[in-house]
Amino acid sequence: MTISMYSASVPVFARALDNLAHVLKKGEAFAKEKGAEPDALLQQRLIFDMLPLVKQIQIACDMGARGAARLAGVEPQSFEDNEKTLAEACSRIERANAYIRSFKPEQIDGSETRAIHLKMRGGDRDFTGIDYLQQFILPNLFFHCTTAYDILRVAGAPLGKADYVGLR
Repeated sequence: MTISMYSASVPVFARALDNLAHVLKKGEAFAKEKGAEPDALLQQRLIFDMLPLVKQIQIACDMGARGAARLAGVEPQSFEDNEKTLAEACSRIERANAYIRSFKPEQIDGSETRAIHLKMRGGDRDFTGIDYLQQFILPNLFFHCTTAYDILRVAGAPLGKADYVGLR
């Protein structure tokens, strides 16, 4: 049995963002329980030279949404980076996930050899669809979801592996 490009992308992206929303809600509940301002979590970092939680969320959403669009061969929808509260961050995840889930298998299946060109800070990059998925989108999506989880965990939120992988 072979796995399709759609099956390897859209459901994986959506689950990662669903799990990200779950850990954010647990982080918010923990902050409230401790009498802290939950929205202050958005500016938490693992270390001074890493991006804060809010940026980790934004990038994770962008990876999933832009990844699905580019695999489908369409111009990605843009999301403004303006979240100031956890509620707004969760709303962004919901919007990105709705966009990701709007793609159909027939739009993405067969995209293994689709040429994908990215203009990046470090220079332009060219990928085939399969390389874009495996070597760029998936590692970046999981890096930013993991970093968001780690920021919340370091802040004290009672999170475990089951929260991250969605086995709850």
